Formats: sequence, C-alpha cells, structure tokens
Amino acid sequence: MIDLKILAYEETSLGPLCLRRRKTLSEPRQWVTEVTLNHEFLMSSLHTDSERALATIPLQQAAGSGQRVLVGGLGLGYTAHSALTFEKVDHVEVIEYLPQVIGWLRDEMTPLAEELNASNRLNVSEGDIYEFLLASPTEQRFDVILIDVDHSPEDQLAKKHDSFYQVDGLRKAAAHLTEQGAFALWSYDEHTPLWDAMQHVFASSTAHPITYFNQHVQESFTDWLYVGTTALKND
Repeated sequence: MIDLKILAYEETSLGPLCLRRRKTLSEPRQWVTEVTLNHEFLMSSLHTDSERALATIPLQQAAGSGQRVLVGGLGLGYTAHSALTFEKVDHVEVIEYLPQVIGWLRDEMTPLAEELNASNRLNVSEGDIYEFLLASPTEQRFDVILIDVDHSPEDQLAKKHDSFYQVDGLRKAAAHLTEQGAFALWSYDEHTPLWDAMQHVFASSTAHPITYFNQHVQESFTDWLYVGTTALKND
C-alpha cells in the first residue's frame, strides 16, 4: 500500500499543479516531497544532485566576495539553498513563474522552506525569467545566473521562448551578467544545439553530466548542466 499525502492541488496557467508527499517503495522507505505539473512528474526531494550542482559548479569557479546570484525557477528550493551555502554570496534573487510555488515556500510546505524563509540574503518574486533576461538589463548586474525551468530546451513547459536557447537569446541573457560572470542552465537531456550556441556567446563553455541512481526505478539517470563563463565574445 502506497503512503501518499496530497499537500496542494491547484489549477495554473500551465495546467494542474500538485505538491505531494509519499513514501518510497524501496527500502529504507522514506518520505519524499514531489511536484507534478499537468499530471507529469516535475521534481522530487529524493534526487537533488543536479539541482545543487547547478549552483555549486559555477560558484566554485566564481572569484571575489559580494556575489549576486539570480535563479530562474524556485522549485523545491535546492538550487537557491545551495547558492546560499557560499559565504561569498551576498544575495540570491529568485524569479518564479507560478505564484502557487511561492506560496508553498511562504507557508513552509516544502522541505527547505523554514531555512530559506529565515535567510535575509534571499528574495523570491513572481515573474517570467525568460522575459526578464530577454529584456534590456538594469544597472544592477548578476555575478551568476542559474536557470532551471524547462525539462530541456526541446521539452519546454510553455513553448513560447525558443529564442532564449539560441545565440541572440543567450547573448541578451549574458548581458545581465557582470564582466566576469557565469551563466548555467539545467537540462534533463544532452542538447548539442544549446552547447553550440553557448560557444558563440561565452568565452568559455563547459558541459557537465550529473549521473545519479534513481531509487524509484532502480536505474541510473544523467542530467546535464551547461555553464558559460567570463567575458562576452564580440563575434
């Protein structure tokens, strides 16, 4: 018998959104928090290696103190939480599209909510990260930009920002960075066109496969992180 608790079930512009807690079937059984969107699995508190690495890989490379980090997509908060573990990070700004997800955080319904809510270095606001990054930057730039919204550039939650993943879109996003900033993007699948586009925009680009063992299905899976760093190219 599966132990399952529905914590929230709400209609959104992207389809039904569900926050649930359930016990794993494999031993040792444990409670995990999961999110589904439009009846499709979105994320889990059981496997967070790549969400954490999305923050740690570029921040380990970032030099200097007083770092400002922009996170696109709050989710369960693991990327923002990992960014806050770095003492050199002064501020983490999260832009989340779905107000319901922000409400879960404020109501402390997610695993890291209490700790995140207690941080005076974190601000979470409602908005479209793609529209923000495709618009002209403000005077206040970011040292690190971390994007975890779509499943992959090919498998988008809302098919309306294809240009973001192309050279022109990435160049506009990179304009929001400081001169020696870093941009990182999460994808559940390897994506060569994105990799090619990033090499036209950033002076240095790296792809990081993050492999983990999925306890739900007893198989190994690989997520991909794409990181572009340092100054913009002019070509």
